[in-house]
Formats: sequence, C-alpha cells, structure tokens
Amino acid sequence: MKLSVVIPVYNERNTLREMVERVLTVPFELEVLCVDDGSDDGSREILDDLGKQHRQVQVFLQPRNLGKGAALRRGIQAATGDFVIIQDADLEYDPIDYQTLLDPLIQGRADVVYGSRFLGSAPHRVLYFWHSVGNRWLTLLSNCLTNINLTDMETCYKAFRRDVIQSIPIEENRFGFEPEITVKVAKRRLRIYEVGISYWGRTYEEGKKINWKDGLRAVWCLLKYSCKESAAQSAAKPALAPPTEEPASNVPPSRSSRTA
Repeated sequence: MKLSVVIPVYNERNTLREMVERVLTVPFELEVLCVDDGSDDGSREILDDLGKQHRQVQVFLQPRNLGKGAALRRGIQAATGDFVIIQDADLEYDPIDYQTLLDPLIQGRADVVYGSRFLGSAPHRVLYFWHSVGNRWLTLLSNCLTNINLTDMETCYKAFRRDVIQSIPIEENRFGFEPEITVKVAKRRLRIYEVGISYWGRTYEEGKKINWKDGLRAVWCLLKYSCKESAAQSAAKPALAPPTEEPASNVPPSRSSRTA
C-alpha cells in the first residue's frame, strides 16, 4: 500500500522541516508532495533541500500565491498512491494519527475519512473559544445542507481513496476547499467515516492564517456548492417520457358492426 501526503506550503519556514521529517517517519510506503504557494520567507529553499535529501519528497512550485485550494489541486493531481492524506505544513496536526485515519480505508469500509478535533480523548491544546464556536456552527450548517452528521467539517485531516479524490473537480483556490469538498463528497453519497485525532493549535503570533473572512467564505461555499451539486444531480436524472396516445387500429370493423 502506497500513501500520498499532499502538503500545501506558504511561508512556513519555522515548522516546515520538522513537519516533513515527522511525515517521513510514518510506517508506510510514501510519496510526500509539497506544493509551495509562492512563499517568500525561505520555505522554497528548505523544500529544495528536503527534496535533495529524501527521495520520497517531491516539490512543486506555484508561480505566485494562488491559495491553499489551488496548491491542493496541484498536489492531488500528481498523487500516485492508493490513498491521499491532506497535511498542513505547520505542527497543528500530528502524522502519528495517520494509522487511525487510514484504518477504515485499508479495511475497505470507507471512501473518505475525516479526522475530528472534537472526538476522542487525544490531547488538544486549549485556544480560541470563538474559533471553536465558528467551527461547530459551520459544521452544523454543512450537515443541514448535506444530511450527514460530521463533527468537524473544517478539519485539515482528510484521507481519501486516490481514485475518489482525483475524480472530484476542485474549484476553490483558497480556504473554501474544506466546505467545497465536504459538499461534493456528501452529494456523491460516498462512504464517510470520522475518527478522533490530536490537535496542537497555534496562535496568530505563531503563524495562524485563517480569519473571520474565511468563515464568511465558507458559508458562501456551502450554499453555492449545495445548490450547484443538487442542480447537477437533477440535470443528470433521465427525463420521464411524455405519455403517448394509443395508436389507431388498422383492423377493419367486424361485419356485425357495419351499418346496413
């Protein structure tokens, strides 16, 4: 079994090397697809060095900062493993959870697995109250629109069968990837599992990038793709043929029915 780990990178020089080296320690056959999204803080040089040191590491350079979704789209398209995991370049998510994420996929029970920060007993750093409220509210809205029961729609840790994720067109270029892919996965009626993971959230001083504007964009994406996917499914259904009139009979009337 081969695992593709897709890592979008934008100005993460403080954590990038340690993150990649943690990924390389997991006990799977690996390809690590690092997509630099126009970094200007030295991250590209670190990636170049990691690519030379480790044969599993492949580096892709975006021409400019296009956004997380665009970076993921490029990395996913290049993946060749049996399964694909999304991994941020910071240290908020720990690759030690890969086995837990992959188990339902390996066992053939799932097509997609979400790693929830709100399930299980793994360690979680205590941080922003309103972030957790926003995450839960977005997840609730997502569940209402898709009729599934996730606890953490906005989680980074998502694992897919490669053929599944490569068959889904990714349109969002920035942080709208999470709601977009959730709606598209749900509307395709794929088998979704959710497992508890650890979470070591960071502060804005430590480099956290997402903000309230991204939350508003997530709401827009949930509504947009829910309507778009529903319309596409309706259009794909075969139209019912209109009722046809009973064809007139060519058989002449019987002798007894003729007028004298």
